[in-house]
Amino acid sequence: MQRYAGEELELFAKAQNWKAYLSKELAPFLRGAVLEVGAGIGATAAALCDGSPTSWLCLEPDPALAAAIEAKLAARALPPCCRVAVGTLADLPASDRFDTIVYVDVLEHIEGDAAELALAAARLRPGGSLIVLAPAHPALYSPFDAAVGHFRRYTKRSLTNVVPRHLGLVRLRYLDAAGLLASAANRAILRRAVPSGRDLQFWDRALVPVSRVIDPLLGHHVGRSLLGVWCAPGSG
Repeated sequence: MQRYAGEELELFAKAQNWKAYLSKELAPFLRGAVLEVGAGIGATAAALCDGSPTSWLCLEPDPALAAAIEAKLAARALPPCCRVAVGTLADLPASDRFDTIVYVDVLEHIEGDAAELALAAARLRPGGSLIVLAPAHPALYSPFDAAVGHFRRYTKRSLTNVVPRHLGLVRLRYLDAAGLLASAANRAILRRAVPSGRDLQFWDRALVPVSRVIDPLLGHHVGRSLLGVWCAPGSG
């Protein structure tokens, strides 16, 4: 099994404004049987799963991180529809199918991203949704990206190019225009491998609320992160 050495998970788990922003963006697509690939310590499930999906499978290849999710389940810190499995898509039963498959800040960690999304598309039920949130703009690749195992950052074109062609595009937009300035500063000036708690707090409390206002005004053409949603053929 894989082990993940990134130190940023606990930090970003505290980004409540950012999690709330994502929840608003993704809520219309989180339905039925949901698979979250690379679930980490369960922070994304805690933020996005409101208990309405029929099931929410947290799939995590690192046993230690999966154990953290198990602890949250035992403490009832996640909705009862949630469960956890250790492994990757290839480890799931061949018959498993899902209405929604979610990659939140995960695809950039996977070297074979196109092959990964082909596997995901094959697991979607008719009309099911594939959701990808990933860091944007290759020019902003920084020591932080390298330190946490990012193979790349994405543009709209590069992300579209690794999504199976038979999936229909529903939404493709940039998020967090204000945070883009912070990422640019880190790339050009700070060059920190891991942001400090103070950095994270400033971004989440000061910049994310600004982004929620200006992102729609800018038509979601600018942002630190890239969100894509695709739909499988057929009716769900």
